[in-house]
Amino acid sequence: MGIIGWIVLGLFAGIIAKAMMPGRDPGGFILTILIGIAGGLLGGWLGKVIFGVDSIDGFFEISTWIAAIVGSIILLVLYRVVAGRRHS
Repeated sequence: MGIIGWIVLGLFAGIIAKAMMPGRDPGGFILTILIGIAGGLLGGWLGKVIFGVDSIDGFFEISTWIAAIVGSIILLVLYRVVAGRRHS
């Protein structure tokens, strides 16, 4: 799966991560979706590095979605910590 596939997957993963972690984000919905796209890319990269799999399995595989959602949640948590500390 190429970079465009990971961006599209990250878009959906960002929406799912936002739904799994409700609450007010300092940057709003659009920034949360962009974090989701970056998280999808992070999840794909982590899948390659940690598990040694080439782009996980494919767009419609559950392992791909889990990697993208976990990457999105990681970045969303980090963003909330950093941005929340800045606003306090």
